Formats: sequence, C-alpha cells, structure tokens
Amino acid sequence: MWYEVLYRVLSIINYVVLILIAIPLLWQVIIVLLFWLPKKKYPRSEVKGRIAFVIPAHNEESVIYDTVKSVIEKQNYPRELFDVFVVADNCTDRTAELARAAGAIVLIHEDPDPAHHMALYPLQFGIDHIMKIEDNPYDMVIHLDADNHLNEDFSLYMNDAFQSGVEFARPYEGAMNASQNFFTRACTIFYSFDSRFGARVRERFHIAQHVNGSGAMMSMKMLKATGGYDSKTVSDDTEYMLNRLEQGYKGHFVEDAVVYEDMPSSLKDTFARNARIGSGGMKLLKSRILKLFGKFFTTGDFSYVDVFLTYGFVFLSVLAWWLPIYYVYDFIFVPFCAYGKLAVTMYAASYYYDTLWYTVIVLGSVLIALFVLFGWLQALFLVMADYKKMSAKNRRSLIPIVLAFPAFLILYSATVSFGAMSKPKWREVSRNATGPDDPDGGPSEGTGPDEDAASGAADGQGEG
Repeated sequence: MWYEVLYRVLSIINYVVLILIAIPLLWQVIIVLLFWLPKKKYPRSEVKGRIAFVIPAHNEESVIYDTVKSVIEKQNYPRELFDVFVVADNCTDRTAELARAAGAIVLIHEDPDPAHHMALYPLQFGIDHIMKIEDNPYDMVIHLDADNHLNEDFSLYMNDAFQSGVEFARPYEGAMNASQNFFTRACTIFYSFDSRFGARVRERFHIAQHVNGSGAMMSMKMLKATGGYDSKTVSDDTEYMLNRLEQGYKGHFVEDAVVYEDMPSSLKDTFARNARIGSGGMKLLKSRILKLFGKFFTTGDFSYVDVFLTYGFVFLSVLAWWLPIYYVYDFIFVPFCAYGKLAVTMYAASYYYDTLWYTVIVLGSVLIALFVLFGWLQALFLVMADYKKMSAKNRRSLIPIVLAFPAFLILYSATVSFGAMSKPKWREVSRNATGPDDPDGGPSEGTGPDEDAASGAADGQGEG
C-alpha cells in the first residue's frame, strides 16, 4: 500500500534526524559526566597590569550609575591601575551624566545609521579609543554590559590569568536576580551549566573557550595584533571569538572571576534574547562555523569540532521540530495498521504492533533519561554546588526550578529555533536589578545620585 511506502520513507528520514541530533547531544552528555574535573587555577601574581573596563550603553540611566560605582568601589585591585570607560551610544537620557557621576570616563558615540544601533559599534568605538592612548597604556580590556556587576576579586583573577600568558578569557556567568521568578531561575541554571560544565571541561582539555561578551578579557597585545575589535555582525562576541580561533588565539576560562548578569524575568524578554541568539547563531553557522569545522582535519584541534557541535544546536533546534510532527503521525498510523484499521501488505499487522511498543519503550526511556540527566540532575547539581555564584543566599531559593527546568529547555529550544528561522528585531528588555540578589534573595535596589550630585561629580571626566 502507498501509505506503507510513505511510512518507510518517513521512518528512514526520522532515523537520519535522530542521528544528526544524537551526535552533538553525546558531546553534551560527556561534558556533564565529566563534572568531577577540578577547576583550573592560575598562580597569584605580584605583577599587576593596567585594566580598561569598557561599557557600551544606550539609554541605561536606570542601571549605569550602580554598575560603574560597583566596579570602582568594590574591586579588590589597586584603583590607580584600572579605569571604567562608558560609551554613551546615541543616548537621549542621563546615561552619560550618571556614568560621570559614578566615576567613569565617558565617551560620546553618535551614529545616526539605524543599522548601527547595536552594541557592536559603541564597543568598537570605545576599544579603538583605548588602543590609541599612549601616555599610560592599558594591558588588557574587559568588556562589560551596562547592568553587570563583578565579584570583588574579579580583576585579580583576570590579572593572574593575564600574567600567566592568557590573552583572551571569559569569566563564570552568574546572575544578579536568580531568585526573582521562574524565568530568572531557569536562565541562571542554563548559563551556569555552560560555565560550570562546558567551560571547565574545555579548559581542562585545552579546548578553546566560547568567550561571549560580558566579562570578556582581551589583551591589548592581541587587540593591536589583530586590528582591534574586528566583528561585523549582531553576534559580535561569538564572531570575535571565531576570528581569534581562526588566527590561533584560544580563549580561556577564569572560573573564580564571576560576572553577575541581569537575567530576563518575563516570557517576552526570554523570547527576545533567545530569538537573537538563534538568529545570530544561524548566520554564523552558515557563514563561518561550517568553514572552520574543516580546519579540524588539517590541524587536529578539537576546538573546531566543539564549536561546530555547540553552535550546531541552533540548526538542530530547527530540525528538532520534525520529531513531534513525525511521532504524532507515527502514533496514529502504526496503531491503525497494528489493530487492523488499515489494510497492510508490506508487513504483517504483528510487525506494526511490535513496532508500536518498541517505539513507546525506547522513546520513553530516552526522554526520561534526557530529562533526568539534563533537567533534574544537572539543575540540582548546579544549585547545590554553585548557588553562591548565582548570587542566591541559599540553595532553597533555587530548588523550585529544578523540577521545572526541563520545561524551560523545551522553551529555550523553541524560541531559539524561531530566531534561527526569522530576523528578530532588537527589543529593549526590562532591567530588573542593579546589583546581586540581596541577603533575602530578592533583587537589590539602586541608589543613584540626585541631579545636583550628578552634575557636580561630572567635572574632570573625559569625553570623546
């Protein structure tokens, strides 16, 4: 019968899809199973390098004062050896004024081109400015977002890595508002997975790190040797990492340096962030990552395979839509054949009966195993081991997300796949907190200056 032939063809396609998904998934399973590896520690250095923190900011008056103030006042690092540069990008609010009041060196960036209204261009502008400083040059640049906070020894740990020969590094990605609600808890667990599992395994096996934006350290030597911040796409941080990997600069992981990020606290903001990740990741997968994958065969460096497998998940999130569609069809068609509702000629009804229960048992077992490993066990381990890096006062405040985490992974895959298949517009996201969660587990309140104080503190700050 024609419908039996169709079923065989679709079954073969399904096997191919499962294999394509299983290959990168196996790498993620291996990463999780290597949780016991010790973290990399760099020796404490008596030599201290000069650091330039650079923060691109567009209309960030709600958070910029606290961010700058926190970096300047709370870093356990000689104050004369670091500066904070804020690039006020096409701002129409008090971002520049408040940044100066907090102690930042403010650079004004005006660019009327709508296509340039993204973090890439003010970041390039700021790094170019810093690279041209000759009278007292910096040794490294650290990129922060306008809402980021750092643990107090962040600069010390990054300097230790730099003095050990590291020219490109990422920190541990923690959260400022982990305990706020379902979305912030889930996003916190998700990003902590990449730090605690993925980044640690890569560091121990000498695989290049995925250095993604917030808290990224770039040596001045590397920046000058490679022409500055040479990205051109909306996924500028990933593109920059790929550029450096292609040139032989491997990113490293400084695990004890923690950058606290403001996690999205609503479905709308979660969707917007994930859609941008999917869109940018798909563009880079097609334009760069497939090409870089070929370098594995000429260099033998597994870093190229890791990048391909990791960012290949963007494509797989799209491909994964095949699975629910196919198995809905499968669980309708096969019972009809197994129980005599459709005439069969290719195989006996008993074949379809056995196929039905084989599929139920195998598929159910695989789904349960994945949910347990990547959902419950992974989330529980992270909550128990790294809750402090998530800025939570105690583990109890994060436990509710453990059981619900598999649902977030499904949401993440769906929203990333939407972004991969579309061109999402940049949307302004809500700012939820101005500092790591307070002792009671809720987001802390900002304490920016009043207008008079801001005006008075602005004197003497650089502007370009």
